[in-house]
Amino acid sequence: MEHTELKNTENTENTENTGNAGNTENPAGNANTANGGATSGPQRSRGGRQRRAFGVWLASLRDYLSDRFSLEDDDKAQRDEVVANIAKGVEFRGVNLWVLIFATMIASLGLNVNSAAVIIGAMLISPIMGPIMGIGLSLGINDFELLKRSLRNYALMFIVAIITSTLYFLISPIGTAQSELLARTVPTTYDVLIALFGGLAGIVAQSRRDRTSTVIPGVAIATALIPPLCTTGYGVATGQPRFFIGAFYLFFINSVFIALATYLMVRFLKYEKKVFIDKVRERNVKRLMMFITLITFIPSVFVGFRMVRVSLFEAAADKYVSRVFNFPHTRVIECNKHYARGSHPSQIELVLLGETLGDEVIENARAQLAGFRGLEDAELVVRQADNSDRLDMATLQKSYLELLGEKNAQIEQMRSQLARYRVTNVAVEDISREAGVVVRNVAAVSLTKGITFGVDGQPRDTTLVCVVSPADSTQHIDRESLAAWLRVRTKVANVKVFVENDRP
Repeated sequence: MEHTELKNTENTENTENTGNAGNTENPAGNANTANGGATSGPQRSRGGRQRRAFGVWLASLRDYLSDRFSLEDDDKAQRDEVVANIAKGVEFRGVNLWVLIFATMIASLGLNVNSAAVIIGAMLISPIMGPIMGIGLSLGINDFELLKRSLRNYALMFIVAIITSTLYFLISPIGTAQSELLARTVPTTYDVLIALFGGLAGIVAQSRRDRTSTVIPGVAIATALIPPLCTTGYGVATGQPRFFIGAFYLFFINSVFIALATYLMVRFLKYEKKVFIDKVRERNVKRLMMFITLITFIPSVFVGFRMVRVSLFEAAADKYVSRVFNFPHTRVIECNKHYARGSHPSQIELVLLGETLGDEVIENARAQLAGFRGLEDAELVVRQADNSDRLDMATLQKSYLELLGEKNAQIEQMRSQLARYRVTNVAVEDISREAGVVVRNVAAVSLTKGITFGVDGQPRDTTLVCVVSPADSTQHIDRESLAAWLRVRTKVANVKVFVENDRP
């Protein structure tokens, strides 16, 4: 029995050992699985926490920015209040009409005498923004009656301003077109952007209860609507279509983009649209307003696109001229850029002064046009003093005026530098009388204010030198008291006092 039990026990142990040997890889695999699970679990948990933390941060950032940029604050005016205020500014009657006439006269004077300050003053007082913002607002809220009023007053404003400026320039003794006038004849991409962002700022300011801020006056200055109108009148008065067309073009572009900005902001603020009881009338009004919108805004898109192309061409031309026509003894005194499309190529016309360039140099410059984007098909025209195309007196006069302006600027700079070394703000006459009272035995005082230089040639300090003549050479003069008094009196820290015939 004992033998049998012992044998069974051995068989059982062998069976367990065999089973354990056969499953040698499983425990290790189970251990690896357990370890892998223990490793990947914290990683997934940590990644989830990071994503949640980033989501919370992103939400808080969104809430912060939304609060900062929100227009729905306590200062926001009600929709009816904004509409009533803009509608009030649309009407040109009484005070508004007279102010428009006065502003036009002031702007015409400023353009005529080339005074930017006077022109800015005219911009500030002109009520010209009213009808333009009224057009944008009426399109945004489907108010056909407001649109008709705005268009009527816009036309009235244009006619009155043109008549006023034309009358002024007819009687003005100054007939020369100054730089301020010339600047209002060629619209650029920057004018479009200024009008767009100025219009956005204007309607945002109008949507607030507090309208006493500087936004609205700033918009009036930035958009500059009244000067192009006056320039249009100048073109009529002098019979120059170039001024009339260019200035009117600029005024129209500014008006369109201010109205567009107003329309976009009104829709952004979600102002309630006007509801018509008669659905047929509502449909007809919407169609008419859509038609007006299209004929107003679609041309401006093409105009804006062309202006961008012109700006790119002019920038490329300036870059080309500055790089290619950089000669030590020849100077470009005039550069005219003419952008064209179709069969007529764009043209760069240069007027040179100085050493004459050879034909090979000019041909080499023409060949380099292909290396500048937008100038591949451009035509280069070079005018020099010894060509058949002689330089006219106007061109030479313009060049000399530019050179004179540069010299004047250098002279002013030298004057300002010289002023640093002059004797300034030293009232010698008053100080000499006061010195006789403050310090005894003073007969005469000589003051000189100058700059103390170091041995390295660099200025170190401002020094006031005082030379005193005693009334009685046998009596002493208190130099320390005089120096202390002069420091306070002249506000110069470094004071040197010398006494004539003073014995050491």
